Amino acid sequence: MNRKLLAAITLVTPLFFASAVNAANPQHVEQLLSTRECFQCDLSGADLSGAHLIGADLREANLQGANLSEANLEGADLTGANLTGANLTSAFLTNVDFKLADLDDANLTGATIYDSNVYRASMNNLNITDADIFNTAIGIGGEFGEEIPDWNQQVLE
Repeated sequence: MNRKLLAAITLVTPLFFASAVNAANPQHVEQLLSTRECFQCDLSGADLSGAHLIGADLREANLQGANLSEANLEGADLTGANLTGANLTSAFLTNVDFKLADLDDANLTGATIYDSNVYRASMNNLNITDADIFNTAIGIGGEFGEEIPDWNQQVLE
C-alpha cells in the first residue's frame, strides 16, 4: 500500500510544480494594471485581454503565453520582453518598442501595428494574418542579421 501511495505522489508532484512555474505572479499583474510599470515582471500566462496598457513599462518582462488579445499597448516599452506564444490578437500596437523582444510563436492576427520598433526582435513562426502593419519592419522573409540597420533610424533620416 505504501509503495502505491509513494508512486502516486512521485507521479503527481511534478504536475504541481510545472503549473506553478508557468503562472503569472499575481502581485506583478496587480502592479502592472495599477501603475503600468512592471520592469522584469513575471506575467507568463496572465490574462490581460482588453487591458489598457498605454505607455506601460514592460522591459524584460516575461509575457510568455500571456493573453493580450484586444489590449491597447500604444507606446509601451517591451524591450527585451519574452512574448513567446503570447496572444496579441486584435491588439493595438502603435509606437511599441519590441527591440530585442522574443515574439516567437506569437499570434498577432488582426493586430494594428504602426510605427513600432522591432529591431533585432526574434519573430520565428509569427502569425500576422490580417494584421494591419505600417512603418514597422515586419514582413514575410528571411531572418534579420546584424548587418541590417535599425529600421527606426532609417525612418528618421
